[in-house]
Amino acid sequence: MRSTQFTNLRRLRRLHGIKQEHMAELLQVSQPTLSRLERGLIELKPAQAALIERHFAKPSAQVDRALARLVDHTTLSTHLIEDRSHKLLAASPARWQEWRLDRNDLLGASLRPFATSDIELVEQTLNDRGWFDDLVGEVSFVTADNGNIDLPIRQSSVCWERVCLADGTTCRLVTTLPE
Repeated sequence: MRSTQFTNLRRLRRLHGIKQEHMAELLQVSQPTLSRLERGLIELKPAQAALIERHFAKPSAQVDRALARLVDHTTLSTHLIEDRSHKLLAASPARWQEWRLDRNDLLGASLRPFATSDIELVEQTLNDRGWFDDLVGEVSFVTADNGNIDLPIRQSSVCWERVCLADGTTCRLVTTLPE
């Protein structure tokens, strides 16, 4: 019995008018291997599934607006940053209450200078975890206090969730988890 995953792989390729040869190149496999994948004789590796998702998934502006509403209205201390630059895109009311710096000065500015050593340590492990290859979409850890009175990071459990905006910008939703 064939897996839906493989039937869908063939359907996806055909819907987008992509030849097996090109799809094989995208997945970094030979054309005969792609044929076996489409027939369900072998399984996609996680990295190949991530490549397909990244290539064909098209987030919508509607999803971006829903994410903005979530951040703007959540009662949790949450903020959204660009994944690599750490530029602040949005923050929840609870997060703004924690910070003493002006909103206009922070929006678009990198929050990296305020990171704790724990945050920097986790940041250094993201590549090995598969974060940038979309193999993992969430990381939780405990961080210490950063000692900064203007943009404090308190000792807490933190969750990072990787999200992609409609324009292709990869972001990180940062949430301080309730105790």
